[in-house]
Amino acid sequence: MHALPRLQSLLVRCGGAFLLAMLLAFALHTATGLGGAGTDRVFNVWIYDALILGAAGSCLLRAAMVERERLAWGLLGVGLAAWTGGEIYYSAALTGAETVPIPSLADAGYLLFYPLAYAALIVLLRDRIGSFPVARWLDGIVVGTAIAALAAAVALGPIVNASTSGDTAEVVTNLAYPIADLTLLTLVFTASAFTGWRPGLTWLTLGCGLIVLAVSDGVYLLQSAQGTYAEGGILDVAWPLGALLLASAAWQEPARRQVVRSRGLRVALVPATAAVIAIGIQFSDRSSSVPTIAAWLSLLTLLAVVVRMMVSFRETQTNLESSVRESLTDFLTGLANRRRLMDDLEEAAAHPPDHHRVCLLALFDLDGFKAYNDTFGHPTGDALLARLGARLADFAGERATAYRLGGDEFCLLAECTAAEVDGFVAGASAALSERGDGFIVTNSQGSVLLPSEASTSEAALQLADRRMYANKSRERASAGSQSRDVLLSALRERQPDLHDHLVDVARLALRVAEELGMDPEQRDEVFRAAELHDTGKVAIPDAILNKPGPLEDQEWEFMREHTLIGERIIASAPALVPVARLVRSAQERWDGGGYPDGLAGEQIPLGSRVISVCNAYAAMVSDRAYSIAMRPKRAVEELRRGAGSQFDATVVDAFCSLNDEDATFLVLDERPDRGPGLSANPGRENLTGP
Repeated sequence: MHALPRLQSLLVRCGGAFLLAMLLAFALHTATGLGGAGTDRVFNVWIYDALILGAAGSCLLRAAMVERERLAWGLLGVGLAAWTGGEIYYSAALTGAETVPIPSLADAGYLLFYPLAYAALIVLLRDRIGSFPVARWLDGIVVGTAIAALAAAVALGPIVNASTSGDTAEVVTNLAYPIADLTLLTLVFTASAFTGWRPGLTWLTLGCGLIVLAVSDGVYLLQSAQGTYAEGGILDVAWPLGALLLASAAWQEPARRQVVRSRGLRVALVPATAAVIAIGIQFSDRSSSVPTIAAWLSLLTLLAVVVRMMVSFRETQTNLESSVRESLTDFLTGLANRRRLMDDLEEAAAHPPDHHRVCLLALFDLDGFKAYNDTFGHPTGDALLARLGARLADFAGERATAYRLGGDEFCLLAECTAAEVDGFVAGASAALSERGDGFIVTNSQGSVLLPSEASTSEAALQLADRRMYANKSRERASAGSQSRDVLLSALRERQPDLHDHLVDVARLALRVAEELGMDPEQRDEVFRAAELHDTGKVAIPDAILNKPGPLEDQEWEFMREHTLIGERIIASAPALVPVARLVRSAQERWDGGGYPDGLAGEQIPLGSRVISVCNAYAAMVSDRAYSIAMRPKRAVEELRRGAGSQFDATVVDAFCSLNDEDATFLVLDERPDRGPGLSANPGRENLTGP
């Protein structure tokens, strides 16, 4: 039931229950004589007409109260009203007459129902389905013509023979009924085909109602032709039953617009069943007299089945080609994927180029993409990958094939001369590089020549992969180490004791990162960030760093800038952008009370949480201008006390478990200029304010 106001919904339900009760009473009267012979006119005229009129009113009420699909149900309601008008006219003017004129106003009302029902079906189908693919049309034609042919073969002969006497108007009117019913059956089954043979409750109820009306009309015409129809029999229940089914369908909740797909046995079962029916009719035509129209309809069914099979074959081929193409293509960039690369490498290994040319395999792994992705988000990262992939494809053109192997790994496969190898590698590397405001993405590459350096696809891919990661490691170590060394030298010159503290924190952080199972790249980033986490303090006056007493509010505001300053300084070296991100968050607290962003819980990068714990421990066991050093055991107790509030409890547990396993873990380096186990004054650490 539609989402109507409660009172309106109640009235609609009560009206439906009343019509159903009337139908049951009418059925009992026709079957058992309920009420006696004296009530025949009440049931056969008044109640019969009231049922069809109620169905018409129900459809029209649905059109008036609910905007969605208003036109379809309005047309159906008008059609039922026209039918009711024909019944009322027949009851009032023609019942009991010696001869019934054909055609009459009653026939006009009856026949007007059909085109309005056709139009309602088409409009409803358009609203529910939206698209009408060729395959659905063919399914509808196949089933519709098969059912029409079957009905014509069974009943049309006697009906036509009985309808061809009289003047032209009478013959046309009599023939209009069976033709209209056959058309209605065809449309109902065509509409069912458009739903993919999954009609849903509305379509099922509507279709059953129209089929009941068409079949009951056909039986009536056949019995009339044979002289066996008796008014007031059980057949008379079928017409109001069909009308009430239409009314019930009007009040079913409309489903969302369907996306129809052919699946499973239905693709073959529907045309196969229709073909069997058509072949049976054709066979019957050879052994007995079958109406000509039935024979032609069955022939049309067979032709439609043949066309449907051709369309199905074409769809299957298209889907197969699409599946193969998708299985060999990267969905994000449109480049060939790893599976396609392996196929192409097998082909290249099996058919190497002549001695003047080589097959070049070049692998590329993006540098700086992880930081770009973390900074700007995954959708922006995907857009960058798609853009770089398009540039690589443009560079490759028809001379080579470009691939995306997954993540930020790309590949180029080309047949070229030895002199062209460097140009291909350099051009592809340039295509896979991007720089902008605050980021730079480059790449590391490894290349192999087939067959001179590798004779199989597996060997070529493994060798190229090793060379690529060796290249990446050298570049990372070179760029990152040089930048780090410069910054550490600056810190050493600015405040030698602070440098010693950073070395201690870095050693502790590396051990904790290993204990937490972080991968080598993450451990490297944590170690570098721990070494550089106080870089921003080069911009903080010594008077604040070394102030013996508590800092004032203005001094704290200045102090809290040091992580942001450190991030800006470190991020100016592209190789250290991931490290800069960890430095920024090194003073955040698990409970959200830290700075500079007030991050909480797992919003804080794991590397920053590790540095926070290690930094706090190193600070607590160090003599400072504003406090004396704690004993290591007491410092560990303070860490445990802060777990879950200031620190990540998981990181604290890892730190403490290392202490339990290795008694030397908490012993910091000894230097001549300070007491054993204690870092000299590192400046204010791990404090969030007054």
